[in-house]
Amino acid sequence: MQAPGTSHRNHCPNCLTSRHVDERRPGDRAADCGARMEPIAVAVRGDGEWILIHRCTGCDALSANRTAGDDNPLLLVRTAVRPLVQTPFPLELLGEL
Repeated sequence: MQAPGTSHRNHCPNCLTSRHVDERRPGDRAADCGARMEPIAVAVRGDGEWILIHRCTGCDALSANRTAGDDNPLLLVRTAVRPLVQTPFPLELLGEL
């Protein structure tokens, strides 16, 4: 059985990394960089679909990629909660507000 979203995936379902191959639009293969794209965040569309945000380790370019039905759920959740775990300020400050 094939999971939804897997026929046009551009990232590894296990580690969620990708390669910087597209430049302006998905599938254009116009990027010369070719470096590793690391998942750094998750965004949620209005319809509830999760989108992976990747940053290129070579040139710092950002890209948004749809998740697929067989993507590693643990890594998706870890990526989504990372900003809550690694806050830019001490969490104790929230109690003072």
